[in-house]
Amino acid sequence: MLASVEPTQGLDNQRLDETGANMIVVTGATGNVGRPLVQALVAAGEQVTAVSRRISVADIPPGVRHLQADLLDPGGLVPVFDNAEALFLVTSGDFLAAGGSAGAVLDVARAGGVRRVVLLSSQGVATGRHPSALEDPVTRSELEWTLLRPGGFDSNTLRWAETIRTQRMVAAPFGDVALPTIDPADIAEVAAVALRGPGHVGRAYELTGPEPVSPRQQAAAIADALGEPVRFVDQTHAEAREQLLRFMPEPVVEATLDILGNPTSGEQRVSPDVERILGRRPRTFAEWAARNIAAFK
Repeated sequence: MLASVEPTQGLDNQRLDETGANMIVVTGATGNVGRPLVQALVAAGEQVTAVSRRISVADIPPGVRHLQADLLDPGGLVPVFDNAEALFLVTSGDFLAAGGSAGAVLDVARAGGVRRVVLLSSQGVATGRHPSALEDPVTRSELEWTLLRPGGFDSNTLRWAETIRTQRMVAAPFGDVALPTIDPADIAEVAAVALRGPGHVGRAYELTGPEPVSPRQQAAAIADALGEPVRFVDQTHAEAREQLLRFMPEPVVEATLDILGNPTSGEQRVSPDVERILGRRPRTFAEWAARNIAAFK
């Protein structure tokens, strides 16, 4: 949902590449959103610097400048922002848990010439699940900013890939609780628009898929794409908690299970923002599954 915030001052009435340097820096460039964002920007003819902690040439399209860097070391980011005007910023859970400072990253970016930032935030800020402090360094900066607040990603189901490949089985909690999860490629396309075009400064967009879909329905969509049955097993809260604790800190696990099991009406609502910005309906989970079915074979 479009937030009621006033645009900040700036040069939002013109394309970035009409004002001189036009490099767009993409952090998290090999992630579920960063990878399609780099591809979308390259397809649009933009100059891109792809940044990741771990990166290989195979991850990056030809002609893209790629740098290995860590946001936890802002001083090491200085070369990243050479000739850059815009930044796509991803601050991961690991970054925040390690005491990373988005403000310090933005200070280096601004000193390097960046004047626009698009932050990958979370729907949880809008619904009160996550603190506004996640976004404060951006909204309080002197940069022209846009906030993207997606709900759950379709790609979160990749955690089922091993059991689907080996057992044709999915185990998940809250099998019939539906949420409007979003295709990361749609997030990337929205980010590309916000980074390149006018009208998005000072805006916060809530990004969802076109319809609520439950874990049981997601498993069925993967089965349809495979052409083989996939058995769904309901996990208990305790079983899901134990599994998630293997790769998530406890507070994140508790918040995740609360959203999955007891979503608010806001978390179940389909937002119009993707269609409003892209001029088309968001992709369905079934479309995501068909496009990524190789991961489950």
